Amino acid sequence: MKRKLSLVLVLVLIVSMFSFSFSDSHGMYTVKDGDTLAKIASNYEGVSYQDIADANNISNVDLILVGQELMIPGMETISKNSDLVILHTNDTHSRIKAGKYDGMGFAAIATKVNEIREANENVLLFDAGDAFHGQVISQLNEGESVVRVMNTMKYDAMTAGNHDFNYGQDRLLELNQMTDFPILASNVMKEDGSPLLPKSRIFYKNGLKIGVFGLATPETLYKTHPDNVEGLDFVSPAIVAQQMVDLLEDETDIIIALSHLGIDESTQEEYTSKYVAETVSGIDVMIDGHSHTELPEGMMVNNTLIVQAGEYDKNLGIVQLSIDDKVITSKSAELFTKEEAESVDGDTDVLNAVADIEEANAEITSAVVATSDIELNGERSFVRTGQTNLGNLITKAMIEETGADIAITNGGGIRASINPGPVTKGDVITVLPFGNYVIKQEITGEAILAAMEHGLSAYPEAQGFFPHIAGMEVKFDSSKEVGNRVTEIMINGELLDESKTYTMATNDFMAAGGDNYTMFSDLETVTEYGGLDEILIDWMRENGTNGAEVDNRIMDVSDEISSIFIQKLAA
Repeated sequence: MKRKLSLVLVLVLIVSMFSFSFSDSHGMYTVKDGDTLAKIASNYEGVSYQDIADANNISNVDLILVGQELMIPGMETISKNSDLVILHTNDTHSRIKAGKYDGMGFAAIATKVNEIREANENVLLFDAGDAFHGQVISQLNEGESVVRVMNTMKYDAMTAGNHDFNYGQDRLLELNQMTDFPILASNVMKEDGSPLLPKSRIFYKNGLKIGVFGLATPETLYKTHPDNVEGLDFVSPAIVAQQMVDLLEDETDIIIALSHLGIDESTQEEYTSKYVAETVSGIDVMIDGHSHTELPEGMMVNNTLIVQAGEYDKNLGIVQLSIDDKVITSKSAELFTKEEAESVDGDTDVLNAVADIEEANAEITSAVVATSDIELNGERSFVRTGQTNLGNLITKAMIEETGADIAITNGGGIRASINPGPVTKGDVITVLPFGNYVIKQEITGEAILAAMEHGLSAYPEAQGFFPHIAGMEVKFDSSKEVGNRVTEIMINGELLDESKTYTMATNDFMAAGGDNYTMFSDLETVTEYGGLDEILIDWMRENGTNGAEVDNRIMDVSDEISSIFIQKLAA
C-alpha cells in the first residue's frame, strides 16, 4: 500500500514539476484524457511525436500523464511584431493549365507563391474547395492529377467543396490519403456521428499558433449526385463554426475558417459565409468559395475578413495580417490577377508534373470523334441563363438515344465550350466531366410544369439549374412571380396535358433530385442508359453537330424582342 502511495506522489510531483517549469513559456500543450504523443503531434504542422518526446526528455513515448505540460518544439519563442501572409484559391475546378476563358494556371500561381514565400517568413497556402473535378486532366484519374500538382505546390490545407464529392465519398477519402495536406470539413458527419474528414489543424509560424477548420456547404446534398453523399449529414455551418471556435480559441492565437459556403443570394441564408461571420464571433479570416465571387479587397463582417478569389484560378488571393504580440492589428486582402501573371514564368516543377500527367492521359483523350464547323457554346454565363447550341446538341443526343418524349439536362452540368475543328473525346469529357449517365423516366405533365417553373425561377440570374430541353417548347413571363411564370408548354406540337404521363430522358443527378429538381426523385425509372458523355460522343460520331440549332424552344414572352432566342442567337 505504501509503495502504491509513493508511486502516486512521484507521478504528481512529476506533473507539478512540468507545470511549474513551463507554465510561463511559449509553445506549451496540456495533456488531456485520451491524448497520445502522435495525436498531439497531428495538430502541429511539421512536428512528429518523436520531436515532442525529444523536446521533453520522454524516453517512453507511451507514458504521458493527464495534466502534463509539454513543450512543442520550435514554438518556444515569437517575435513581438510579426506578419502572417495567407494565400488562397477556390473553385479552380481542376483548371491546372492556363486557358483563354480560364485562369493563369497552377504553374504561374506556384511561381507567385514561391516568390511570396521567399520574401516572407510566415506564409500559408489554402484552397476553399472544388479543386478535384471539372476537366479532362482530373476526370480520367478521379482527381489524382490535381493532388499531384497541389502537393508539388505545397498547399497547407483545403476544405471539401460539393464537387470534390463527385467521385464519391470513398474516393474523396482516398484523395485525402494522397495529399500531403489535410482536407478539412468539421460539419460533415457519418451515420455513426464521427467526422468524415479531419475537422481542424493547428499550424504554427514563428511561434504563432493558427487554428484552421473546414466548413462544407449543406447544398452538397443536392449539388453532387445524392449517391455520393449517402449516409452523410451536413450539419449547420454556423452551429459547427461556433463549436470549433470554442474548441480552438484557448489553443490558438488566430482562427481561420476554410469555407465552401459562398455569398450567393440564392443560397439559403444560414448556409452562407456571411451568415456564419455575422452569428459567430472569433473567426479572424474566412477563406471562402462556392459562389465563384471575386472580392478584390475582401468583405469585413463582424470583425471577420471574408475573402474569395473568383473562379478557375483567375486570381490568387493574398491576405496580410499584421500582428503585435499575438494580437492582429490589421487585416487586408488583395487579388493577384491573371493579367498580372502574364509576365510570370511558370514554375518548372509544376510544368513538369502537368506534362507527365498529360502524357499519361494523351492516348485516351486525343481520339477524334467528330468535326465541328461552329463553336459550340458551353460558357457558364450562357448555359445558366438560356439555351445554347451545345445544350441543344446534348439534349438532341439524349432524346434520340432514349426515344423519350422530352429531354432535360441542367446548365450547371455543361462545363465548357467546344471550338471549331476536330472534336476529341477529351473535348466532350471536358464539357460533361461529371460521369453522369442517362435515365429514362415516366413523368406527369403536372411534374413537367413544376420542373419548368423551378428551372426558370431564377432567370435572368445565372443558375446551374437552368433547363436545357428537347422535345418541347416553353414560353414564360419573367415579370411574373416565381412559381407562376410558365405560360405555355408544347410537347411534340401538342399543348401540355397535366394529367397525362410522358417519358423523359434526364441525367442521373437530376433524376435523384439534384439541383433541387425534387419532383424527379420519386419517378419510376423506365430504363438506364450509358454515360451522358458517351451518348454525345456516339451521336457526334454519326451525326456531327446535327441538332445544335438554336430556336424558340425557350422564350421569355415578357419582352419578345429580347427573348432568350435573340439573346443566344450569337452562340
